[in-house]
Amino acid sequence: MRKYFKIDSWSVVICLLIGIWSCTDYSSVREPELSHDLPATSATNPLYITNQPPLLKKPFIRLPLGAIKPAGWLKDQLIAQKNGLTGHLDEFWLPNSIWRGGDSEMTDEQLPMSWSRGAKFMTQYIEGLVALAYTLDDPDLKAKAQTYIDWILESTQPDGWFGIDRDFPAPGVNAQSATEFNAIILMMLIEYYDVSQDLRIIPLMQNYFRYMQTNYSSYPQQFHWGVRVKEHIVSALWLYNHIKDEELLRFLDNMHDKSFNWSLHFTHFPWHDPEHMDIPNNFYWDGESSQVYNIARAFKYPALWYMRTGDPFYKEALYAGLENLDKWHGQAGGRFSGDEHVSGRSPTQGSELCSVGLFMYSLEKSIEILGDPALADRLEMLAYNAIPATITSDFWAHQYDQQANQVLVSVAERTWSSNRSASNIFGLVPNFPCCVVGMHMPWPRFVEHMWMATQDGGVAAIAYGPNQVVVKVGKGDLITITQETKYPFDGEIKFKISTSSPTSFPLYLRIPAWADHIELIFENESNLMEYKEGMMVKLEKVWNDGDQVTLKIPMKIRTESRFNGSTSVIRGPLYYSLRIGTQYKKISLNGQPYGLSIPYKGSVDWEIYPTTPWNFGLIVNSEDPESSFVIRKNEIMEYPFSDLGEQIYNTDLDQYETWGKEAPIVLVGKGRRIPEWTLKNNSSDIPPLSPVITNEEIETLELVPYGCTRLRVTEFPTVSEP
Repeated sequence: MRKYFKIDSWSVVICLLIGIWSCTDYSSVREPELSHDLPATSATNPLYITNQPPLLKKPFIRLPLGAIKPAGWLKDQLIAQKNGLTGHLDEFWLPNSIWRGGDSEMTDEQLPMSWSRGAKFMTQYIEGLVALAYTLDDPDLKAKAQTYIDWILESTQPDGWFGIDRDFPAPGVNAQSATEFNAIILMMLIEYYDVSQDLRIIPLMQNYFRYMQTNYSSYPQQFHWGVRVKEHIVSALWLYNHIKDEELLRFLDNMHDKSFNWSLHFTHFPWHDPEHMDIPNNFYWDGESSQVYNIARAFKYPALWYMRTGDPFYKEALYAGLENLDKWHGQAGGRFSGDEHVSGRSPTQGSELCSVGLFMYSLEKSIEILGDPALADRLEMLAYNAIPATITSDFWAHQYDQQANQVLVSVAERTWSSNRSASNIFGLVPNFPCCVVGMHMPWPRFVEHMWMATQDGGVAAIAYGPNQVVVKVGKGDLITITQETKYPFDGEIKFKISTSSPTSFPLYLRIPAWADHIELIFENESNLMEYKEGMMVKLEKVWNDGDQVTLKIPMKIRTESRFNGSTSVIRGPLYYSLRIGTQYKKISLNGQPYGLSIPYKGSVDWEIYPTTPWNFGLIVNSEDPESSFVIRKNEIMEYPFSDLGEQIYNTDLDQYETWGKEAPIVLVGKGRRIPEWTLKNNSSDIPPLSPVITNEEIETLELVPYGCTRLRVTEFPTVSEP
């Protein structure tokens, strides 16, 4: 039986994330049921707009854009993003975009896929630009974002259409495909409404959905319409909660019936066992359902439709989808493969950058609706591993595909499912343009979801990292909570409360499933607490200005069994990878299919070659992994996910320099070379079956956080001691 602690005037109760359960006699608290079937709360938070009947009440409520501000290393990360491509992309990539009244898409014939870059993908850049501008509260970024926002809000037509012309003169663009562009813009306008209360937004959305209700039935159920149109669910439900127009719900019901059924797809996932079946690697009807971009977007649809209907099938479909993708296509760091289409569990297969960012947003919406902390564990892993690993520390270049075992970054044919030979180089547009615009949203949107309001007038810490939140609690008191921490590099987190007067509210702290215990310190008293997966700590008391809570989460080293019996090393939410020496080579992608290089400030394209051996097997005690490593801690620098040898753009000098600082954490262990483990198709071959017998000398290996690497081995074969 787990223990619950009662401390003087306040009580610590481990309870379900949604916090509906309360009692006055803490000594008689019963152990709650633990499952994914978290009941909806009966309370309603009047301080924020939340679901209106007949929608199910959500356990959590998204806070307005800008309510959460990054601090510490996390602020440095977002400033690097501002100084990199997010702050400069539209100055040279498409400076005269149609989304602010220009005509670049129609006049520049020298740039490949100009219609797709501007008309379609530019919407994702705008979405990320707005989120970053208000997360950082940066006046320059806000002014830049406003040029797009004003044009969009003035683009409405009498029949309700807005945005680009439905007769846009480019291949593949028509009213059917342009609805996908508008769906993305609407999600941006939702967040912009948080900070502006712009009176033009709700009428624009009302008129547009009337247009959709009238015209959607003329669109065939195929390709993007049948697969991606459901992006409208997010904005239509948001609008319903503001104006309570039941026509919006009827539109969604009709759209759901007509569109591709992702919930059934996840439940009866057809694209399994990639070694023994042909997964469709095309861009037609069947291939759309195996495309990683679509799958990642679609992961929020079951939760959204569960909220619409209350049917538990949809909630079960989300978990079935996670289980199927992890089983057949799971990759280190919580992502799944898709080097355009799902491609198995081998660590040589790639994951598209867009898929990681879109998967994060699907998890963020699902957490809000389902209240499951296990989804937040996954969210943190993606944010702290897969996102920084596939974007350079200075935010001037990105990959299209990242690999868990990535020992060579070059223009060369690989065993991708359908991507091209430049897909794993770091550059401006290594492949399709979707990732050069999709790279801007994950960090600011992650910050936006690190806290959520609860229906009982409280606030919940969903993800950890240095930040500050301003939130309404209790009966409407505005408080500030500062989260001081080096997490995910360290497990100590201090929460400092600032309030103008004493106020009562519940504070929920998520306990990661990978932690075997926690230490909670309050008013100089320390308590060790046990827990079960799916639990939160609930602290409810009258809070005074200056109150502080310290949460200590042990960052024990653990291992994970991966492909072909290989082993990955994890500490806290971070995967660790072999540090490989690097040699950077500038190249040009002009002339490559879909490739594009434009010299502008720090915009550059890199091939990266190894200068040290990579084919090591790891010596590790699986029963006691901590005994196999020595931990070396370093200062977190202004580029937190950087390591020795990376090329960093110096803005003042307008040149690249070699970074000379170590990653924040280095694990020092032992291993042996495996000479027969070599390259195959320009990637490392699959790890040989473990354990591997080798007579090579024992060597010292240094492992650094996965997100700090550009070359890496993350899934190691294991070898034995002498």
